[in-house]
Amino acid sequence: MRVGAIDVSTITEAGLADRMAAGWRTGRGGWIVTANVDIVRAASRDPELAALVAKAEVVVADGMPVVWAGRLAGGAIGERVTGASLVFTLSARAAAEDRSVYLLGGDEGVPEAAGRVLVERYEGLRVAGAYSPPYGFDTDPGQVRDVVERVVDARPDLVLVGLGFPKQERVIVELRPHLPQAWYLGCGAGIPMAAGQFSRAPALLQRSGGEWLHRLALEPRRLARRYLLHDAPYALRLLAQALRIRLQER
Repeated sequence: MRVGAIDVSTITEAGLADRMAAGWRTGRGGWIVTANVDIVRAASRDPELAALVAKAEVVVADGMPVVWAGRLAGGAIGERVTGASLVFTLSARAAAEDRSVYLLGGDEGVPEAAGRVLVERYEGLRVAGAYSPPYGFDTDPGQVRDVVERVVDARPDLVLVGLGFPKQERVIVELRPHLPQAWYLGCGAGIPMAAGQFSRAPALLQRSGGEWLHRLALEPRRLARRYLLHDAPYALRLLAQALRIRLQER
């Protein structure tokens, strides 16, 4: 389903976990992009970022405006699939399949804390490693190589990459040729959320599309400009565009 400049899958969260497990059994890895409004906006403004997202096997709607836009345009997007939720859902499936996970991203100590939470919750889950890269590592080819080598040496089956878009996606592109049988999830703030550093919004606020208000209240200095000046106006334009597409097809 086309939303803005990207194609969004209609797969459910449970279906995505099934697809990952089936891939492991046949030796096929994959890459999951969780597309919120900010990612759709960035991809719509920059063809290079749109091409980056298009390299992933699965792009899911992480954001109710993305879900609504898909539905308005006539698509069959059934549910929102968030990176924060997939951290748990995919880790649960990894535990059930006797697979390992690597957590990459977050402040110092946070990926390790998230790993402990996941191991306590899902019996049998193996944490292959956890690492918090230094700020600005992505501008230094030597530090990027160090990050890649750390993950590759750990040989995980699932790599949770919480570095923010598009940094996390670019790191995944570097990793995939070395670990083609692994699955990769760009999960944004999913790692600190799993560690308990940030809380998720109440379920009703999530379903109604208001989770961004909860995040804004938690991190106003970092998110106010992005949410209020960029994402909210773009979300309205995205919905209006989807409605025009739907009306033109009638």
